[in-house]
Amino acid sequence: VIFVAGLGGIGLDTSRELLKRDLKNLVILDRIDNPAAIAELKAINPKVTVTFYPYDVTTPITETTKLLKTIFAQLKTVDVLINGAGILDDHQIERTIAVNFTGLVNTTTAILDFWDKRKGGPGGVICNIGSVTGFNAIYQVPVYSASKAAVVSFTQSIAKLAHITGVTAFTVNPGITKTTLVHKFNSWLDVETRVAEKLLEHPTQTTLACAQNFVKAIELNKNGAIWKLDLGTLEDIEWT
Repeated sequence: VIFVAGLGGIGLDTSRELLKRDLKNLVILDRIDNPAAIAELKAINPKVTVTFYPYDVTTPITETTKLLKTIFAQLKTVDVLINGAGILDDHQIERTIAVNFTGLVNTTTAILDFWDKRKGGPGGVICNIGSVTGFNAIYQVPVYSASKAAVVSFTQSIAKLAHITGVTAFTVNPGITKTTLVHKFNSWLDVETRVAEKLLEHPTQTTLACAQNFVKAIELNKNGAIWKLDLGTLEDIEWT
């Protein structure tokens, strides 16, 4: 498994849950180096090799391809790519789109060079982290919500191309989860100064509850699924 942003709030708990499974390798790509977290993950299951590479999803696709060449040369086989990078700040319009959507598209596109069965690749599985805002917008943060809708739409297209590429895809879409992402953030044009506080007035779930259902969704590996991970539940929703 390659996990982009596997050290974030939901990401770190999901990495912990993944390591309770029968993995051979967990490769974490993250912008922030956290040696203590990596050491903790390595201790969870000594049978799994955990490696870390610094990675910013806004890097050019050529740089992503170089990094993937290094990883594939070392591991030979990669089965799953999880795209998990995300920011929530509608003052940073270009960066929101770059991190939440463009970077995810580039990382997906780059790994197709190695997986695409038209090029003799073995196929693979892509799990993209969206958000319930992708199909039920928080209107005070329209840029963030739209970037997540783009993730859902892009992933649905990848799923429908599986018969051509051999690469399946699905999204996991968390509801309101207690992470640093939602503690304080800026609304678009400051239309709502208390958007974080108002959001947290709604029922929330823990990162652990979200992570447990996240891993269940990966294990189910349902091509084209739009998984809603909310209040500790896992639901495959219909979105047309």
